[in-house]
Amino acid sequence: MTYFTGSVAAVPVANKQKYLEHVEAAWPLMRSYGATRMVETWGVDVPEGKLTDLYRAVQAQEGEAIVFAWIEWPNKEVADASWEKMQQDPAMKTLPEMPFDGKRMVWGGFELMFDSEAAK
Repeated sequence: MTYFTGSVAAVPVANKQKYLEHVEAAWPLMRSYGATRMVETWGVDVPEGKLTDLYRAVQAQEGEAIVFAWIEWPNKEVADASWEKMQQDPAMKTLPEMPFDGKRMVWGGFELMFDSEAAK
């Protein structure tokens, strides 16, 4: 069953191009580990809430944009094995430095519940 790993991060607006370069360099590696799709989105209409919001979730600071991203995998087993292998792969160290504070990123794994394309 299709599986997704998703994340939300705060990226300095000044680092938008560096972020794009980072993910473009990471994609071939992710694909080599079995990822079937990688989507990175740059927040342009992310409202601030009264109680909760994406900015608070990642402790975004002034001058930072919200990035919402996900990677599609054939299944959870492939994703889990891939993340484990990537931890040990020296190629990961050759990627451009992450242009944001990864300690404030939130992420998780998700099983597919509904897909409008499959429901046609």
